[in-house]
Amino acid sequence: MGYSVGQVAGFAGVTVRTLHHYDEIGLLSPSGRSHAGHRRYDDADLDRLQRIMFYRELGFPLDEVATLLDDPETDPREHLRRQHALLTDRIDRLQQMAKAVEHAMEAKKMGINLTPEEKFEVFGDFDPDEHAEEAERRWGDTDAYKESARRTASYTKEDWQRIQAQEQDINRRFVALLEAGTPADSEQAMDLAEEHRGWINGSYYFCTYEIHTCLGEMYVADERFTAHYDGVRTGLAVFVRDAIMANAVRKA
Repeated sequence: MGYSVGQVAGFAGVTVRTLHHYDEIGLLSPSGRSHAGHRRYDDADLDRLQRIMFYRELGFPLDEVATLLDDPETDPREHLRRQHALLTDRIDRLQQMAKAVEHAMEAKKMGINLTPEEKFEVFGDFDPDEHAEEAERRWGDTDAYKESARRTASYTKEDWQRIQAQEQDINRRFVALLEAGTPADSEQAMDLAEEHRGWINGSYYFCTYEIHTCLGEMYVADERFTAHYDGVRTGLAVFVRDAIMANAVRKA
């Protein structure tokens, strides 16, 4: 008899609505129907759903997932090998991220000598001091943290406004590329990722390509960063991460 849509949703930790959507777009159509016409999934369907979820976790859009799964040149074992390689690479990068730097850039929390009124003018409702303890605990012993703390301690309200304006301009141009359908590994996107790295160099600390790729992973892995970027445009966090990764590979 197979499994009902509710059972599969419970197994996989997804919503019934998600499964209905996958069926509607042809990404995952159940192999059978009950006598009453209800969807019934078999073990092969569950295997396909697992592969879908792997690729979704890795940030692939649904249309690319469908292309990967329906590629006649690729057998199931090749899918597993590919996903294992991608997941292993992601784990390695996250481990590097844990050792590396950051939060100082986006959270803007170290050595900020502004009055409450100036902080509100610059950062709005965001209070950078709330993140100072976490930043010092995680990265206080790194050279990047110390350099950023030293440099930002002397910044005025105008300095912070200039830095934010530069970031907003870079994000605006990333959004334009994303909306135009420009690939994240295109020359334009990689050049903009390099400009983003230069903005960090000029504003906070010397940002190596290794640190930059760790930041890119953090934009996707840390929900606070994801909310910051996706608040500008849905999907921006993943696009910026991918452009940063492509630029690092180009420069390697």
